[in-house]
Amino acid sequence: MPKFAVVIPLYNKENYINRTIDSVLNQTIKDLELIIINDGSTDHSLEKASEYSDSRIQIINQKNVGLAGARNRGMEEARADYIALLYVFKR
Repeated sequence: MPKFAVVIPLYNKENYINRTIDSVLNQTIKDLELIIINDGSTDHSLEKASEYSDSRIQIINQKNVGLAGARNRGMEEARADYIALLYVFKR
């Protein structure tokens, strides 16, 4: 069981999701799981997130329920002792 879970609610952020995933995977702490909740994205966010083959990444698809619902689903799925919430923001 990983020590840390990073939960990313994802909705239509195709231009930013790769940079966000890379940031998590490049942390010095490697004992983590990355849970991406695809909250009904209608752009290419899911395809971009699915390009990774890292076993620490779990992608869950659901109908759009909004940020809070996606975040809560990610926390429910987490197996780690500690949970970090990460949002995909554009610059």
